[in-house]
Amino acid sequence: MSNKTSTHKQLLKVCGLTALDQIQELILMKVDFLGFIFYEKSPRYVLNHLSCAEISGIDHQRKVGVFVNETTAYITETAEKAGLHYIQLHGDENEDFIAELREKLSPKTGIIKVIRIGNQKEEKLNMITKNIDYLLFDTDSKAFGGTGQRFDWNMLNSAEIPLPYFLSGGISEENVSDIDKLIQKPLGLDINSKFESTPGNKNINQIRKFKEIISE
Repeated sequence: MSNKTSTHKQLLKVCGLTALDQIQELILMKVDFLGFIFYEKSPRYVLNHLSCAEISGIDHQRKVGVFVNETTAYITETAEKAGLHYIQLHGDENEDFIAELREKLSPKTGIIKVIRIGNQKEEKLNMITKNIDYLLFDTDSKAFGGTGQRFDWNMLNSAEIPLPYFLSGGISEENVSDIDKLIQKPLGLDINSKFESTPGNKNINQIRKFKEIISE
């Protein structure tokens, strides 16, 4: 399958943000997507650190809100209050739920659906494509992401991926070169726990170095 993004460098999405000063540094660094986790059980639950008004005031055009098995009403209300440009669905949301969410959201708000991948060698990747803009492949876990663990990226080479996608799950400076082995390259790379000292506290210098590597 041809993919027009394969000849381009990957975009960078930094997820699990909680601190305004770090966010401003990432904006100056021209990070492409800023990710905020609206999942109460996450150690990076953004509303423990920032208000929706503060997130809305962040001057960036690709703010992503991550939600896990929430109601469409809560997601829509939060998207409006926090000025989100994308909704990332990281739970068990099905096609009917996404259709309802799409109707309620602003037409300008994009939807990213996460496909969580386990360790089964022959796992079939069930990809919802209707009413969404991007897919995101992440390592399956009870914690819904943020594990720093990598799934077998080779599985993506045996799948028909119908939309541009983000790659997540344990991406680091040490393994990013393995992306060259993917037939259909990701649109963007989603980084989180490998680039922080404690949950939500990002290592800005490490991210800067990583961004330089994927931009070469």
